[in-house]
Amino acid sequence: MTTAPWRDPALPAAARVDDLLSRMTLEEKTAQLYGVWVGAATDGDGVAPHQHDMTADYDWNELITRGLGQLTRSFGTAPVDPALGARALALAQRRIAAAGRFGIPAVAHEECLAGFTAWRATAYPVPLAWGAAFDPPLVEEMGRAIGRDLRAVGVHQGLAPVLDVVRDPRWGRVEETIGEDPYLVGTVGTAYVRGLESAGIVATLKHFAGYASSAGARNLAPVRAGTREFADVTLPPFEMALREGGARSVMAAYTERDGVPASADPELLTRLLREEWGFTGTVVADYFGIGFLQTLHRVAGTPAQAAHLALAAGIDVELPTVKYYGETLVAAVRAGELPEELVDRAAHRVLLQKCELGLLDEDWQPPSPESVDLDPAANRALARRLAEESVVLLDNPDGLLPLAPDTRVAVVGPRAADALAMLGCYSFPSHVLTHHPEVDLGIEIPTVLESLRGELPDAKVTFTEGCGVSDPDPSGFTEAIARTSEADVCVAVLGDRAGLFGRGTSGEGCDVADLSLPGVQGELLDALVATGVPVVLVLLTGRPYALGRWHGRLGAVVQAFFPGEEGGPAVAGVLSGRVNPSGRLPVSVPRVPGGQPWTYLQPPLGLAGEVSNLDPTPLYPFGHGRSYTEFAWEDFSGPDAEIGTDGSYDLSVTVRNTGGRAGAEVVQLYLHDPVASVTRPDVRLIGYQRLELAAGGSARVTFRFHADLSAFTDRAGRRVVEPGDLELRLGASSGQAREVARVRLAGPVREVGAERRLRCEADILPN
Repeated sequence: MTTAPWRDPALPAAARVDDLLSRMTLEEKTAQLYGVWVGAATDGDGVAPHQHDMTADYDWNELITRGLGQLTRSFGTAPVDPALGARALALAQRRIAAAGRFGIPAVAHEECLAGFTAWRATAYPVPLAWGAAFDPPLVEEMGRAIGRDLRAVGVHQGLAPVLDVVRDPRWGRVEETIGEDPYLVGTVGTAYVRGLESAGIVATLKHFAGYASSAGARNLAPVRAGTREFADVTLPPFEMALREGGARSVMAAYTERDGVPASADPELLTRLLREEWGFTGTVVADYFGIGFLQTLHRVAGTPAQAAHLALAAGIDVELPTVKYYGETLVAAVRAGELPEELVDRAAHRVLLQKCELGLLDEDWQPPSPESVDLDPAANRALARRLAEESVVLLDNPDGLLPLAPDTRVAVVGPRAADALAMLGCYSFPSHVLTHHPEVDLGIEIPTVLESLRGELPDAKVTFTEGCGVSDPDPSGFTEAIARTSEADVCVAVLGDRAGLFGRGTSGEGCDVADLSLPGVQGELLDALVATGVPVVLVLLTGRPYALGRWHGRLGAVVQAFFPGEEGGPAVAGVLSGRVNPSGRLPVSVPRVPGGQPWTYLQPPLGLAGEVSNLDPTPLYPFGHGRSYTEFAWEDFSGPDAEIGTDGSYDLSVTVRNTGGRAGAEVVQLYLHDPVASVTRPDVRLIGYQRLELAAGGSARVTFRFHADLSAFTDRAGRRVVEPGDLELRLGASSGQAREVARVRLAGPVREVGAERRLRCEADILPN
């Protein structure tokens, strides 16, 4: 028996795909360009926008005779036992392979924003918490663990990470981002990509590009970002994750910029992504994004026109289910309205990726395990480590924390005793189980209340909710005040409820008008403070909220961004002192709820000044966070120097833990460019290093700055390094420099491209 060339694993993948494509009919090629969402509901209450009116009817048995590109969220649509789900997916794959002429299975994809979005799978902290940890190696380890779980049940592609840079914290999806700085987003996001890809999972970067810059912070609103903001803030994390992380897929954003939807933009999806950056993987549509070209953007008058625009721009795969790339696409090609070459281009990319995944090999078999544990002890330990590192101690002016072990504690607030307070919008319990109230959570999620009782067994701990998360009813205030008045300290646990499309206070489609605490939680906090009992504010949120109203009136402030299934013990550990807090803010905390949007990346006119009565200076700046120990910065080495516009420069500092317990300091390197040909942010992060130090211990960190890190987009749209003076500022936040090195770049303006250095490497020498 002769094996067809496309089945021969000894041949180059591209040659195998060329041979396979030459044997396929138009219908078989287009079948590789769409997914099928077998479990999708059409009752108007789904888990994706417009799911009810964008999900097509089809005959499964007939459809798979042509082959199939993808299977959509067989685990992430409804609660299914992981082992049964894996066997069901394996059965579906065998049916797909048996039905088609070529026996090619589908790529199975799932969401994995904060863990595998499946029942009984580990719910890790949300990406905003990853940013708060400032610990890329730990995030990479988490990505690898998530990837292993996906592979174990037959999944090939993960729809993560989100690399959008926060531009307006009122946007509902802030919890899904890593922060407001492109360097932090890029380095942490790239670490997650490396972890996921190292486990054999195709990482999918989203949302490409500009989604978080939507006007007025409204989900899917038009993007007003200018050319330089787009190039210097929005795009760098994607470039880093592709070049350094090896991501093999990109998801086109829903939004449009300057009138051109991302899903119909060949400049973005082809010229920049493929021709300039050299990307060779697949571009997938965000769910129903191709249809939105007709229904929401109205740049297409018919389904065929929408399909043509998307395919020509560079979208290879229609997700989540077939509607525009199926019969509509075939008919358009047959009618001469769309060149078949576009179908061939996309099919080649899809099949090349399937070849790399082993799906074209004759001996491929889907996993079909007898039992699956998606929340083993190792996962939980990893989730605990990341949660603990991500908790930010914003303030502790009088040393109220850690709490005394035998104190009387009144725990108050709507987030204290609710397991879902730990989870973001894309966790399985928040994303899917709300549609299945009869089903248990599937994983153990200790609350702050029960965790605090475990941490302080000798304390007298009482609890009352006080109010709901978002309802306006203050009737619970009376009991909250009474319990607080009887205590030595009040722990007020306030924050968000994650949800979808207005069903929560944070999450996709849950945008807010200002940054006031939801509902009457602010009024509850006022009432608690008025008792005179010291109040520790604990925030479990998906975004920062304005806290200036209580500044100087609170005993301590602890911020946790949806810290996952082990978040309760992590927060309680900080309160008890078992955990020394080491998180740093990935987003600024504002002083007042209005006067937004604002992030720290501002040119001079974006800062406080005499030209406006509104002061946007944050209450707590990007990078801020306190500890239960003290750190001294010593022996700074950063002499004034002149280097070329292609030169490099080292600066060093020794950090010593002068306190009585182990702790972590995050040394941050910021660039200040005093004069440039276009306005520049006053400071921006270009490097950082987390240092774990024993009591009395020290380490010397050296940052290796290269002139490429000063590059920006000039008036002509070129990315350039300009000669002139720079300041390299070392600090523990963006708000205050502790050490400054002055460097002069000499020589000609130098244009840089894809070869430029994207990160500032750091060397650590323990002392």
